[in-house]
Amino acid sequence: MAGIYLHIPFCKKRCIYCDFYSTILIDKKERYINALCKELEIRKDYIQKENIETIYFGGGTPSLLSYKNFESIFKVIYNIYTVSPQAEITLEANPDDLAPQYITMLRKLPFNRLSIGIQTFQEKTLKLLNRRHSATQAIKAFKDCRNAGFDNISIDLIYGLPNESLTSWEEDLNQTIILHPEHISAYNLIYEKGTTLWNLKKQHKVKECSEELSLQMFNTLIDKLHSVNYEHYEISNFCLPDKFSRHNSSYWTDKKYLGCGPSAHSYDGKNRQWNIASLSEYIKGFEEETPRFEIEELNIYTRYNDFIITHIRTNWGIKLTELKNKFNEQLYKYCLLMANPHIEQGTLEIKNDTIKLTRKGIFISDTIMSDLLWVEE
Repeated sequence: MAGIYLHIPFCKKRCIYCDFYSTILIDKKERYINALCKELEIRKDYIQKENIETIYFGGGTPSLLSYKNFESIFKVIYNIYTVSPQAEITLEANPDDLAPQYITMLRKLPFNRLSIGIQTFQEKTLKLLNRRHSATQAIKAFKDCRNAGFDNISIDLIYGLPNESLTSWEEDLNQTIILHPEHISAYNLIYEKGTTLWNLKKQHKVKECSEELSLQMFNTLIDKLHSVNYEHYEISNFCLPDKFSRHNSSYWTDKKYLGCGPSAHSYDGKNRQWNIASLSEYIKGFEEETPRFEIEELNIYTRYNDFIITHIRTNWGIKLTELKNKFNEQLYKYCLLMANPHIEQGTLEIKNDTIKLTRKGIFISDTIMSDLLWVEE
């Protein structure tokens, strides 16, 4: 069981907080689609002929692609790979791209899940973030997708935004609950170095949200969504029963995945591989059949650390039997030893042979992860 991630790097304009690889060179789109299809063909053996259970179009802005673009990509995937009839096939989309005609077009393709990047329903903040859509457009786009028959929709939200208050965050959550998406991803804003937002902070044009307010917002997020039956299955992700993101969960549960496109990462159980973060060099590499990528062979300690980082952040936690079977006795005992102080403090718990974060532990998850990692001397 494996997944395919397709990075679509094009944006009409960049949001001020984004540090994902993207470009506004949309004129190279057709050459890029050809290169992407070539990569899918060349790397067909990377996931060792396992069935494809998830396909995810991420970005960038995948909703800038046309029917012809999607058709070309799906044709290659379905001709070369064995795709499960029950596969989860997700498209990330900007609300303003989801016009009724575009949604109708998407229904003719294999997509059965949408992830809509709304971020906030506050008009002034959307303009500050350089988002292309308005709150009204976001609400209409969601409803149009629902009316068109999409019954698995995720919404992305950001909290800790400049000038945001607990009241405005509650307004965003209330509007989200009214829409009732199957899945919600909610991220605390990070001021990434090199972004426009980082520079605005350095120039004192925006002020970072205080840690105290950020924690209040996170608590409010958990309480409100729990009250309407959303499961908090990963630090930043919530879902209605059985509607967790199968694709993203594959990253957290040690499944293989093939990442295609510039900057995309892959994992085959033994090594990590990632493509060059340059559209021009990516295209050139596949046109000349000399792909540009790097690869890292993972030793047992690196694989242990990856296992800890990915599993501890989920509601499924670290299954001790699996930990012991995958790694040696030394690492198994080390994990228990380092977890013990957190168990005593009530930030970790062991239930049904599984180590999990408690509600208290979620707030210091980075510290807990760091403590459980193996540090080579």
